Amino acid sequence: MACLTVKWRRRFSIPWILERERGITIKAQSVTLDYKASDGETYQLNFIDTPGHVDFSYEVSRSLASCEGALLVVDAGQGVEAQTLANCYTAMEMDLEVVPVLNKIDLPAADPERVAEEIEDIVGIDATDAVRCSAKTGVGVQDVLERLVRDIPPPEGDPEGPLQALIIDSWFDNYLGVVSLIRIKNGTLRKGDKVKVMSTGQTYNADRLGIFTPKQVDRTELKCGEVGWLVCAIKDIHGAPVGDTLTLARNPAEKALPGFKKVKPQVYAGLFPVSSDDYEAFRDALGKLSLNDASLFYEPESSSALGFGFRCGFLGLLHMEIIQERLEREYDLDLITTAPTVVYEVETTSREVIYVDSPSKLLR
Repeated sequence: MACLTVKWRRRFSIPWILERERGITIKAQSVTLDYKASDGETYQLNFIDTPGHVDFSYEVSRSLASCEGALLVVDAGQGVEAQTLANCYTAMEMDLEVVPVLNKIDLPAADPERVAEEIEDIVGIDATDAVRCSAKTGVGVQDVLERLVRDIPPPEGDPEGPLQALIIDSWFDNYLGVVSLIRIKNGTLRKGDKVKVMSTGQTYNADRLGIFTPKQVDRTELKCGEVGWLVCAIKDIHGAPVGDTLTLARNPAEKALPGFKKVKPQVYAGLFPVSSDDYEAFRDALGKLSLNDASLFYEPESSSALGFGFRCGFLGLLHMEIIQERLEREYDLDLITTAPTVVYEVETTSREVIYVDSPSKLLR
């Protein structure tokens, strides 16, 4: 995230700081690069760097849905970890080409041969010729790019067909409104086109569009297979939901793209503003944050002791910590968080089975 321009980095400054503090990736980030391969051809490569922690698995699944292949980067010292399996199986279920890469071969504890065997035995994919590299020193990085060009298939789609653009991610900018990260599946999107959100039927004007290189670069069009950003002056945070399909108003596509599966929260907690005057600001902050993190669930909740707040659902405890820190730092809120709980299965005296995410709901 550090490589975004100043104007756009301001929106992401807190997640970037949290990533630096914790040493983990929280938000998936995309970049478009041109690469001249050894065959003399120049290829446009669209990368998405995804988190590894299981609490941010929805970032990974959303990113995979817009890709043709995946680089399975494994630490040559630590070997295969639990999230390696989870994310790799997700990619395989989506029929993506998986290319194993052994990173950090410069470390004294690196044992590429052992880790390659682990990948074959545990993950179940051939790693005999897995690329060995070091992102720190740059050794083997060109080999990774050559393997990517060779093994991962080019994008499918009809450049002349009706526009179908998948919304991969969104965020809110105070000046630009909703900014969407999109993948063009079919057709071409040009600056000035009138686009329609297929789930709502709302139409907007494509005011600005472009790519990340990783700098924000304006373009006049995005072609079939490309990944880029789009600004349509949408002020409603629910105007262009993540997973929705954009098409042209004058020549719409017949049907929307499959989109993304909804995720179920695993952990619930109540969040309440310390000052009741902050309730409206808290609600707006949750709305903007849910635009940027589609796995966040929230609904209003009231407490006789804490007042009005929200019952929030998260994918795990780390996800909960990150959301709370973002709300407090990014939106300058003072919050009280209740003890986290899971979903309870309860059988009533009448033999009815109900599910509750808060013990207080049993009293209703």
